[in-house]
Amino acid sequence: MNKKVSVIGTVGLPANYGGWETLVDHLTKNLSQEIDFEVYCSAKRYSVKLEDYNGAKLKYVNLDANGAQSIPYDVVSILMSMKSSDTLLILGVSGCVFLPILKLFSKKKVVVNIDGLEWKRAKWGVFAKWFLKVSESIAVRFSDVTVSDNKAIQDYILSEYGKRSELIAYGADHVKRVGYDDVDIYRYPFLNKSYVFKVCRIEPENNVHVILEAFVSITNYDLVIVGNWANSEYGINLKKLYSSVSHVHLLDPIYNQDELNKLRGNCNIYVHGHSAGGTNPSLVEAMFLGLPIIAYAISYNKETTQGFAKYFSDVVDLKAILSSIDSVELSFIADKMKDIADVNYTWQRVSDQYRNIF
Repeated sequence: MNKKVSVIGTVGLPANYGGWETLVDHLTKNLSQEIDFEVYCSAKRYSVKLEDYNGAKLKYVNLDANGAQSIPYDVVSILMSMKSSDTLLILGVSGCVFLPILKLFSKKKVVVNIDGLEWKRAKWGVFAKWFLKVSESIAVRFSDVTVSDNKAIQDYILSEYGKRSELIAYGADHVKRVGYDDVDIYRYPFLNKSYVFKVCRIEPENNVHVILEAFVSITNYDLVIVGNWANSEYGINLKKLYSSVSHVHLLDPIYNQDELNKLRGNCNIYVHGHSAGGTNPSLVEAMFLGLPIIAYAISYNKETTQGFAKYFSDVVDLKAILSSIDSVELSFIADKMKDIADVNYTWQRVSDQYRNIF
């Protein structure tokens, strides 16, 4: 008889939002012959509501999966799953405040992937940071298995809470290099030049402002950043300030994977400014594409790249790296990133690790 697993905390399937959804897409694709999945989805995000996908049953909750509604969204999903599953996979900590109550009347196995240290993100106010830290604490204390996606997160959980967690990163072998033609060059003239690429949410902890400031005086590369510029004052102000710089290209979000791969896979350098979270999906995807990486000098990024990327802490660092790095070093870094990704960041490896936990 198959194990029955409810997946809670994502926007849902089919995956069209972000990292959690991509994870669940591959888990259900790889494990549905052995495990009966049900995936809780936000009814507000799907105009067409499928009953199943990748062999998983889809259940809908009429709330948003993100923002303030993420807490009741997760709690309602947990309550709905009570009769249908023996294991809960909860992705993120916002709904974990309910776990002490759940444990009073249920013996279901609870697996929580705490994601990065969400409470450290600059975008949250004082109360939100406090709540997320409390939720993290409850998630670790009341879960049967805690999952960390990065060695630095695993070390933090051990030192902060005295609990061992399972280390499971993120897959990246769904990305691929895509060639371009004359039509693409017409749309994106930088494809014919040497350029540095970044894709991210436009948030302060992704250090977009640092990268843009550095490139004002770095002219041997074009800079291309894809992100949600219109979603915050931070993004709006940056776009207003830097959109007139001729070798800087600030593009709106690209949801077509092939088009994104075309721009990302043909860059000369991938710059990764994330300073929060654990193993960031965009970083391991760039590694799997065999791109040379310049990353923000934080423990998560160093663990992900095993110390073989180049690292910057500020504008001065980044300018110095971009001014001095040569083709031999870039080639060496690119090869190391690909080797690390091939061994550590495949969806089959990730799926096998979750199978063992379930």
